[in-house]
Amino acid sequence: MRRGWKMALSGGLRCCRRVLSWVPVLVIVLVVLWSYYAYVFELCLVTVLSPAEKVVYLILYHAIFVFFTWTYWKSIFTLPQQPNQKFHLSYTDKERYENEERPEVQKQMLVDMAKKLPVYTRTGSGAVRFCDRCHLIKPDRCHHCSVCAMCVLKMDHHCPWVNNCIGFSNYKFFLQFLAYSVLYCLYIATTVFSYFIKYWRGELPSVRSKFHVLFLLFVACMFFVSLVILFGYHCWLVSRNKTTLEAFCTPVFTNGPEKNGFNLGFIKNIQQVFGDKKKFWLIPIGSSPGDGHSFPMRSRNESQDPLLANEEHWEDNEDDNRGYPEGSSSLAVETET
Repeated sequence: MRRGWKMALSGGLRCCRRVLSWVPVLVIVLVVLWSYYAYVFELCLVTVLSPAEKVVYLILYHAIFVFFTWTYWKSIFTLPQQPNQKFHLSYTDKERYENEERPEVQKQMLVDMAKKLPVYTRTGSGAVRFCDRCHLIKPDRCHHCSVCAMCVLKMDHHCPWVNNCIGFSNYKFFLQFLAYSVLYCLYIATTVFSYFIKYWRGELPSVRSKFHVLFLLFVACMFFVSLVILFGYHCWLVSRNKTTLEAFCTPVFTNGPEKNGFNLGFIKNIQQVFGDKKKFWLIPIGSSPGDGHSFPMRSRNESQDPLLANEEHWEDNEDDNRGYPEGSSSLAVETET
């Protein structure tokens, strides 16, 4: 009886948490819907008098709005990709591992299993990265998200504003969403500003549209500042081929820690997210190379191109001279374990 009550309570709490996790998304959706109404109806159809100006404003606005909402949708509803079956322990291996009481023997068992897999990163202590909740050997750059309760390939962070885990399958869409969000706010602010001045000077009648226009400028500027900082930070991460987690915790390889272990050079780093075909870079369709289970590494490429080894020292010197901080965003919550 008591056990059944506890299970019901636990299920109810999980259900409430799922519902509450959509609150940030609902807030964003409501703000966007209001901005659409304020810009299209209160500004373009009521406040703007020139027919030509109305047409130009509406065409450009809707072009940006389509890509903005499209990338937001893809960021929310593109499911995080999990490791495939070959990284999971077989039923026999799982039983052997769980029944073994000696930690050193368990560690050796994982080492033997990892030899059959393309994994080159390790824990801080040099052990094989193993998830005891998903019962799998983690592929390189894979981490367990405590919110999603799963291991996510090339996990970057869990973002409450899209209620999704950002990783290999949707990182491109998330970056595009940030870019089009910045463009959306910038476009609204620049086109609304002249009418804000006219209302401020009393050149336009004080009607209901005035408050929508004034508040629209304020909201657009407020979101623009926060989004451009977040977008700039992720652009820096892409230029170094790092995830947010790797920026805070240096990945450890079989030969030791290496903060630039996945840095292939500026152009190749961008291609690791957006793909080789530039015509797909601005469109929210999947074009990231690979399957998310293994990634090209600097240590392997240096033997083919010795200049990469020198490039790392040049980049490190530039960082020291500029004093570039590795900041974090208040809009992203890291939940990796």
